[in-house]
Amino acid sequence: MTKLDKPLRREVDIGDKAYTLTIAPEGLKLVEKGHRKGIELAWSALVGGDASLAAALQASVAP
Repeated sequence: MTKLDKPLRREVDIGDKAYTLTIAPEGLKLVEKGHRKGIELAWSALVGGDASLAAALQASVAP
């Protein structure tokens, strides 16, 4: 198995918009292409079951 030691970026189309998914040692980040702010999720939140809570908190502060 290859160890994840640096960020890995991929483009993904969701509906009619393009997003950039960054998979890093710290966690995941999904950002609309051409933007800087998006949804971030730490691996510990995903494993600990806090993923839905973290996503809801970020959605509540996003413009």
